[in-house]
This record gives sequence, structure tokens and C-alpha cells, in this order.
Amino acid sequence: MTQTLRLVFAGTPEFAVPSLRAAAAHGELVGVYTQPDRPAGRGRTLTASPVKQAAQALGIPVLQPETLRDVDAQQSLRALAPDLLIVVAYGLILPKAVLAIPRYGCWNVHASLLPRWRGAAPIQRAIEAGDRETGVCLMQMARGLDTGPVLLQRSTPITDSDTAGSLHDRLAELGAQVLGDGLTALRAGLLPQATAQPEAGVTYAHKLDKAEARLDWSQPATVLARKVRAFNPWPIAEVELVGERARIHAAVALSDAISAAPGSVVQAGREGIDVACGQGVLRLLTVQRDGGKALAAREYLNARPALQLS
Repeated sequence: MTQTLRLVFAGTPEFAVPSLRAAAAHGELVGVYTQPDRPAGRGRTLTASPVKQAAQALGIPVLQPETLRDVDAQQSLRALAPDLLIVVAYGLILPKAVLAIPRYGCWNVHASLLPRWRGAAPIQRAIEAGDRETGVCLMQMARGLDTGPVLLQRSTPITDSDTAGSLHDRLAELGAQVLGDGLTALRAGLLPQATAQPEAGVTYAHKLDKAEARLDWSQPATVLARKVRAFNPWPIAEVELVGERARIHAAVALSDAISAAPGSVVQAGREGIDVACGQGVLRLLTVQRDGGKALAAREYLNARPALQLS
């Protein structure tokens, strides 16, 4: 017999929206928690999170406490009588008292193959490190940062053309699928088997810092190419290019042996702008000047008299 689940969802960014919709399709979604509205855009206007906007479109009550450590906030959650709390990129710490409220505890959708890349930026760090595979885990939440046992997981390859943006979108959909699988099993009375994370292989995906976006030409081209992909769409890699600061939206590493000093433009042509690195050459494909828009290298060169088409 299939049981009806009273679900509460907690999430904030766009990544969580597919999982929110999956939760609504697999149970009675009685409430959605998301972070308070924040200033956004040039006008710094208070803006609802993507999860809040999606929940309102579905007609689901939205709660936005500043913290869940508050007794009143915990009582509000308890009053919803949830069978399960689903957490996807919520951004607030869940105290032990909150983890104990739902009948089946709390599930989390995390964008890595745990225990690799616990923490805030697993998508970007996987690309930056040169991982060939990543995925999503449905995890039973426990105290600690992404330390709970894994219930289900799905994997996906990381291609040489993947950016943090493209991988984000793919993993968001995979997360919704793995959550749907878990909820289907739970509704049928089959609690997915929890597998403890191994102690070996633990890595932490520290939050991105905008200062990381500044590329160091003394590093190998392969490392810089991964950073360009990892930092797209935010914070976007920055370089010094013939005396001008530029943002790099797309680039590829070339294996050419070169004796030029790192940071030197060794060729500028229709195919791109080739810059010498500590090892190899980085070919810049999409470049943005300060205050301008992202342009194909050929268009960028039209505005740079210091660089000539070859």
C-alpha cells in the first residue's frame, strides 16, 4: 500500500527548484522553508529566492526564519507534523533538535559523490580538480558537514566542455530524479538502505572566493583552463592581457611547447588568443573587457590595436 507523506522542503537557490517540484509530485508538501528575501541587482531591491518563487507558484506556504536555532521557529516546524524534511542547498544550519522533528528525519540532496567534495562548492571544485566524474547523493542528514549516510546516488561524467553552469543544471535535474526515487520507495514503505560514508577519500569543497578568479600565468595551461570552466558563470576568471584587465569566459589548453615568458601573447588570430603559461599555452576563446560584454576572441581583437590578427 502506498502511503501519503507529509513533506516539508528547505532550499534557496535555483539548484533546489527541480527537487522542490519533485517533492511536490511525490507527497503532500505542507510547507517550504527558504532564506529571507535579500537585496539583489543594481537597485539592491529585496528579491525572493528562486525556491520561494517556485513555491508560491505551486501555492505552497513559505516560511523564512533567520535561523532554525530559535525555539519558536522549531515549534512552527513541529506544528507542520512532517514525516520528512527535504533539504537542498538551504544555506542555514539545522540544529540537532530540528533533525529529530520529522518522523523519518531529514534528507539532503548534495551535488557530489560523497565523501568527495563535502561542503559549499562541490560543482566548481570537481571541475577545478580535473575530476572526470561527479554526481548527486541523497543523504540522511546527521550532525556534521555532509557526513550522513548515503541512501541513493547517481553519477554523470564531467566533459571537457562542461562549465560550472552546465554541470549545475545537469546535477540539479539528477538531484530531482534521485529524490523522486527515494520518495517513491518511502511511499511504498521501503526506506532506502543507508550506507555509511567511507573515511577514505574525504575532500572539502570550500566556498568560492572572488579573489580566486585572478589567474596566474605561471601555472600550467591545463590548470588554468579548468579554472576558467569552474569559475563560469561566477566569479569569471580574470587575467592581465597586454596591460588590460580582461575576464575570460571560455578557453582551452594547448600542449604546444613554448619558450615565451608566462603571460606573453604568442599568437592572436581567428581561432583565439594564445597566451604562454608555466607549461603549455592557453587559448582564449571568449573575452570580456572592463565594462564591456563577452566577445568571441576575433571580435575582441578588433578593439585591441596592440594585438594583430595572424
